[in-house]
Amino acid sequence: MKTLEHLLTPIRIKSLEIANRVVMPPMGTGLGNEDGTVSEANLAYLRRRARSGAGLYITEITEIDPAGAVAPACLGIWDDKFIPGLRKMADIVHAAGSKIAMQLHHCGRESLYQTRKRTAVAPSAVGSFLFGFIAPPREMTPEEIQQTIRAFGEGARRAKAAGFDAVELHGAHGYLLMQFLSAFSNQRTDEYGGDFRGRARFMLECLAEVRRQVGDDFPISIRISGEEGIQGGYTIDDMLTIVPDLVTAGADLIHVSFGTHGNAKIYTDTPNPSAPIEYAPGFKTDLARKIKAVASVPVITVGRYTDPYVMDEVIARGDADFVAVGRQHLADPDFLINAREGRSEETFECLACNQGCIEREALEGQPVRCAINVETGQELIYPTQPAQTPRNVWVIGAGPAGLTAADEAARLGHKVTLFEKEEQIGGQIRYAEKAPHKAAYGKWIRTLAARAVKRGVDLHTGTEVTEAMIDQNDPEVVILAIGADKAECPAPGTTMSVVCDAWQILNGEVPPREDAVVIGGGLVGMETADFLCQQGIRHVTLVEMLAKPPVRPISAHGTMLHRRLAAAGARLMFDTRVERIEEGAVIVSTAGVEKRLAPVGQVIVAVGVTPRQELKQILERKGVRHVVVGDAKHPRRIIEATTEGAQAAWEI
Repeated sequence: MKTLEHLLTPIRIKSLEIANRVVMPPMGTGLGNEDGTVSEANLAYLRRRARSGAGLYITEITEIDPAGAVAPACLGIWDDKFIPGLRKMADIVHAAGSKIAMQLHHCGRESLYQTRKRTAVAPSAVGSFLFGFIAPPREMTPEEIQQTIRAFGEGARRAKAAGFDAVELHGAHGYLLMQFLSAFSNQRTDEYGGDFRGRARFMLECLAEVRRQVGDDFPISIRISGEEGIQGGYTIDDMLTIVPDLVTAGADLIHVSFGTHGNAKIYTDTPNPSAPIEYAPGFKTDLARKIKAVASVPVITVGRYTDPYVMDEVIARGDADFVAVGRQHLADPDFLINAREGRSEETFECLACNQGCIEREALEGQPVRCAINVETGQELIYPTQPAQTPRNVWVIGAGPAGLTAADEAARLGHKVTLFEKEEQIGGQIRYAEKAPHKAAYGKWIRTLAARAVKRGVDLHTGTEVTEAMIDQNDPEVVILAIGADKAECPAPGTTMSVVCDAWQILNGEVPPREDAVVIGGGLVGMETADFLCQQGIRHVTLVEMLAKPPVRPISAHGTMLHRRLAAAGARLMFDTRVERIEEGAVIVSTAGVEKRLAPVGQVIVAVGVTPRQELKQILERKGVRHVVVGDAKHPRRIIEATTEGAQAAWEI
């Protein structure tokens, strides 16, 4: 029987009572001011999250030293000047009836910003797996180690002065405290190096200094990676040996995450805690359970949680005392409210795509967003009041862009009619959800459609909009989200009987065959190849003309795709052009040298899509106010589609 009884049970840490077991963990936003002070965007973002009703909110990384800042917009706590802004954050969470902790952080060597400036420091002068090719960090002197220990304590003291209920030291994910733990980054021969216990000394002394500066009754959390997650890294068994020492040094709460900064070649498990959709919710609960068995303090578990009922089961089993819910707070901060009120079917479940959060910040240097929640990161511009002039709005196309546009326009009070020429809504999502591990994409698009209809959108499927319809109904505004058509493969031989396209394979129209060649290494091509391997198809070859994979192995989902295809024995041929297709063979060339791929039982074309133009020209000719969004403008990802759909609705 589903229940929230255990999840909603209060818990006390020292004198601090926390209303329930849900924790919003630290997530970088990039929303801070360039001087590290709290911005209005920070406050608006937190205010929206605080409405969810989690028991404890832990701030994004807050830097104890400017030399330890991942980026300029990271929040700071190295000076009293930061206290007023941070106090506003505490006040917001307290006003919502919850508690707030500040995460104290130092990036060490894991910052592109610090590495480029040649200001990165670390236990040893060993470059990181990610940024070491630019420059190695400088080894910290004994004096700098002591200064940093004091800085953690001073940051905690300021957090307490700013009205925070607790602090957390970030000792996970490859940042400075964990760099001291890792034999890869700590090659010191003094008292802060050596074996695992010696390498733990820095973390323990930082905890002790924080305790000294905040007093005995102020709760302290330590976030750790229970295991390093890379070849030759420390294990959970290693970590268990120092857990009692962490408690003795001052930890009242242990936040058990996993992983470090690395690369696809050395990971033994998932890419850091940015777990892609391949991983089931709670897949790292065992780490928390093992830590809890040797700890005398409460434990937080981490691992792609989205469903409050699953979280309740974790607490009921005694695996952990709290559940950290990160990206779900971005995708739909009302998830806990919906569960409490019996409306869980209305929740947008996080797709773990990382497009708007982790990878947007780390790989693109942009502030936080969410691919399926257009409000996230845009709280200051997100319109909350009805439109002054309600209009008759047509949205044409019910994919991610069109559905988002229709949903937002209806929310703002417009009369919205949504047309989809296919019998089913979803656009490209109808095919994406067929790829391995991506069923949640279909669930999201159907939840979005249901919400749009509930808000008053008049949805017509199986209806192709014509010029005559536009003439007869005279819409005031048209949002054109008609998507894109499949691009044709330019190579001769596409009329051969062995040729089909990726969409026909994914929707079941054409059954897969042995000895398949996929033409096109973009996401559709890669996921089609993955689909074939999952179906047990032998001898899958993917041919891509670009020299580097369009689906980057550095991304979380990309890592998993490349790893699965390699494990299945698929052959990936980059920098390779298809010259012609024959019955039973494909002729390709690499660096001008032709090669015959044979035998070939099936050729699957996945060379991309091209925007549809027909209705745009009609609307332009008639002078109808319109805006083109999503793939109809330019084929890209979900986040661009939903962003453009929402903006089109907001600007009506």
